[in-house]
Amino acid sequence: MSYVNNLKMFVRVFELGSMSAAARDQRTSPAVASARIAELEKHLGVRLFNRTTRSLQPTESGRIFYEGAQNVLEAIDAAEAAVVDATQNPKGTIFVAAPLGVGRRFIAPHVPAFKDEYPQIDIRLRLSDRKVDVIGEGLDLAFHLGPLEDSTLKVRVIADCPRLLCAAPSYVERRGNPENGEALVKDRHDCLILRFPGAREFQWTLRTPDGPRRYDVSGPYESDDGDVLTGWALDGRGIVMKPWFEVAEHLRQGRLVPVAEATPPLPTQFVCLTQHRRFTDPKIRLFTDFIVARCKAQLARETEGIQLPR
Repeated sequence: MSYVNNLKMFVRVFELGSMSAAARDQRTSPAVASARIAELEKHLGVRLFNRTTRSLQPTESGRIFYEGAQNVLEAIDAAEAAVVDATQNPKGTIFVAAPLGVGRRFIAPHVPAFKDEYPQIDIRLRLSDRKVDVIGEGLDLAFHLGPLEDSTLKVRVIADCPRLLCAAPSYVERRGNPENGEALVKDRHDCLILRFPGAREFQWTLRTPDGPRRYDVSGPYESDDGDVLTGWALDGRGIVMKPWFEVAEHLRQGRLVPVAEATPPLPTQFVCLTQHRRFTDPKIRLFTDFIVARCKAQLARETEGIQLPR
């Protein structure tokens, strides 16, 4: 399998553009990664990368070889999947990403139960509210909450998610309840902004009688962690945009109240994204089916009794 391991390392170096990043991805050292690439270059009799102290770029031969190497690895994955008894002996490692809040509440709690049922499958879960690159980061699947860009990924919808603007009663008492998006901007309400590289939430798109409109909201608080924003809202620091399921219990208990109800946010979606070629892997299908079913049941419980907007 040493040649296959060399191919895997080459593909990850090519995709990540870094020997050290590829080594971390493959759970080995940069020295081992470099040795594997050198062994592959010796076998092929060509240089696959041009290396300097500051950069690593694929050669023309490297670009040509990348497509073929991908095809070989995909064929191996497909062949292994074809002979695995998916119901009796699934095994391997699944790399998963999810947003912080969603991951903590809806994904991580169910991983141990999945592991108990399928003890030979290991789960590597990464939680972050930043935008993830499923293909570039070598993920098997990613859970995503928010608008979807055009993608070649396979999309499985877990739930359509109405959203609302809400604040603590103490904030409303101090600053008033803005009627709509116009009031948010005109009265300079403190809006709690989710901001990270590539984020778009600092411009809130709200539904108006004339159709969706983007409002340039502002405020003194920003974070790349959605749960931090919820905490600030509960502390009376401002207005937050949230899917209903994330704040359903706070609404039920009166810790948060809806605001600017004349112009609610556009709904969003909670989805699972998978590379098409990897969804044929039995262990990935098993994990996806297991988590999606648990998420749907949990969402139904947590929003029970809450009147959701249409």
